[in-house]
Amino acid sequence: MRFRVYGLKRGPKRGQSLAVGHQYSSLGTQPILCGSIPGLVPKQLRFCRNYVEIMPSVAEGVKIGIQECQHQFRGRRWNCTTVNDNLAIFGPVLDKATRESAFVHAIASAGVAFAVTRACADGSATICGCDTRHKGPPGEGWKWGGCSEDVDFGSMVSREFADARENRPDARSAMNRHNNEAGRMSLNDNMFLKCKCHGLSGSCEVKTCWWSQPDFRVIGDYMKDKYDSASEMVVEKHKESRGWVETLRPKYNYFKPPTERDLVYYEISPNFCDPNPETGSFGTRDRICNLTSHGIDGCDLLCCGRGHNTRTEKRKEKCHCIFHWCCYVSCQECVRVYDVHTCK
Repeated sequence: MRFRVYGLKRGPKRGQSLAVGHQYSSLGTQPILCGSIPGLVPKQLRFCRNYVEIMPSVAEGVKIGIQECQHQFRGRRWNCTTVNDNLAIFGPVLDKATRESAFVHAIASAGVAFAVTRACADGSATICGCDTRHKGPPGEGWKWGGCSEDVDFGSMVSREFADARENRPDARSAMNRHNNEAGRMSLNDNMFLKCKCHGLSGSCEVKTCWWSQPDFRVIGDYMKDKYDSASEMVVEKHKESRGWVETLRPKYNYFKPPTERDLVYYEISPNFCDPNPETGSFGTRDRICNLTSHGIDGCDLLCCGRGHNTRTEKRKEKCHCIFHWCCYVSCQECVRVYDVHTCK
């Protein structure tokens, strides 16, 4: 899945991205006019028209993917910043085949699969529903019931729509396809059995269970670990009957080769310390840092050795709360002073 948005009259440039930006935030409340969405390739346009009912879920999935990216990278030099006044919602950051690009493609693809799967299970979409396949025998003390979420259908939608652009025989398309699929596979890897008890007075005489997706934060944490352990690749060219084809292979033979569940990249990330319009870096000046942390969110690393400023900030908070029988809580309002540290 790619996130650079560009007009239909222009040809795609290497590294450019899928058309999903801020202008799609209202897809859930307005009729979908597929032809008005800029940047869709013909296969995506056909998909939109054939499955217009689930397009709001596709947009919602990209949205939750971006939100999770911003949560996971909130304390890093690159914090998944989006650009409100630019159709390329991440700026030029995703033009390079870096770890950051790998993570964004994976988490957005997972988000689309997650949102579509959830919409099918809760009845928001009528073309799909619960998963009744591959359940297997029930366990001891419970039986199948409820609505098992059909993650295979959600992943199919994500694959058909997101991977529609990745059909060129170059390294970037190969990288994006791999990372998109790694994101989708994270849902299967984290499905869990959810159960409900039935009986008098809350007893558990009968327990029914179904397969459920986890909270998307679990997926974000999982993919962030994959980001930290992503495999650096090198590009190789091969002559085939259809012409030159680029493939990826691990750069270092002494490391374990990446599996289909791992993230891959082949270009080194910028340091993101200073503003750079060419790389899309906003720098870390004025970012809040943690004075007591020795990690990347600490003032030493986040501020790239430039030092930090400290200011005091007054905040109103509830305090001295008392529970009254029955049944309410009363609180006082206190003003507390905090030190806030920001990068120079």
